[in-house]
Amino acid sequence: MSENGGGGIHVALAFNDDYWAPAYATMRSVCLATHRRGELVFHLCHSKLADRHQADLSSITEEFGAALVDHDLDVDETFRHLAEVLPHTRHLSAEMYGRILLARLVPTDIDRLVYLDCDVMVRAPIEALAEIDLGGKPLGAVREINAWRFANGRDACHRRDLFDPADPFFNSGVLAIDLEAWRQMDLESRLAELETDGTLGRLHNDQLVLNWLFKDNWTPLEGSWNMLARSRAVEVLEPAIVHYGGVRKPWKFGSGLPFARVYRHVMTNELFWRYMRHRWRRRLFG
Repeated sequence: MSENGGGGIHVALAFNDDYWAPAYATMRSVCLATHRRGELVFHLCHSKLADRHQADLSSITEEFGAALVDHDLDVDETFRHLAEVLPHTRHLSAEMYGRILLARLVPTDIDRLVYLDCDVMVRAPIEALAEIDLGGKPLGAVREINAWRFANGRDACHRRDLFDPADPFFNSGVLAIDLEAWRQMDLESRLAELETDGTLGRLHNDQLVLNWLFKDNWTPLEGSWNMLARSRAVEVLEPAIVHYGGVRKPWKFGSGLPFARVYRHVMTNELFWRYMRHRWRRRLFG
């Protein structure tokens, strides 16, 4: 894949080979929603990809002129350590923890970066998010509407020594990042301290880890930049970014989710059905 320097609009994704098609759909939605396609630089943080899947992702460059930069997580010792000590499942891949290491993965001449989960569809120019004023904070994010459940667990009574229910808690699926401020935080040292004192073992996913690391040090963004898509009613709200959080996903046939039919065309019908077959084979044969 192609290389690029600090200029341009930088967008990062973290995923494994099972999510190559959703990653492609997310990138393609970014490209479709902006006129500045040639300025886009996608930073793909992943473990080894199948050659055919890599070719699918590279077609973004052929169609839109955007640049793609690979960041191989398998060769990063800090990532491999995180992948060992933090929980991950089929639905929460170890690669998701790659976003915690973005400041060390991307070149130091890049100051601003947008991170996107692979289950989002972008519907507005991403440069508006990349250039948003973060008020000197290292991070901009949308508040998590299910904060008490995610931060404090069942009956909203757990981890209150770590997360006060009255404090703001963000959804980590869409992040606007000031990389210079992020680098100054020395997150790797803080992660080591959290592991030593046992706190890291109580943070059961990357969203909890990020909320702990950036507690009281992030800027709330307008909700349209990360709108959870649980009901088709959100279509009338014209969200800038639709986030298909949870078990229901738009690449599942008959999902009934908002913009699901549009999503299929963003992924392209050919890749959508190929991905369906991939998922069926995985379910049958592991």
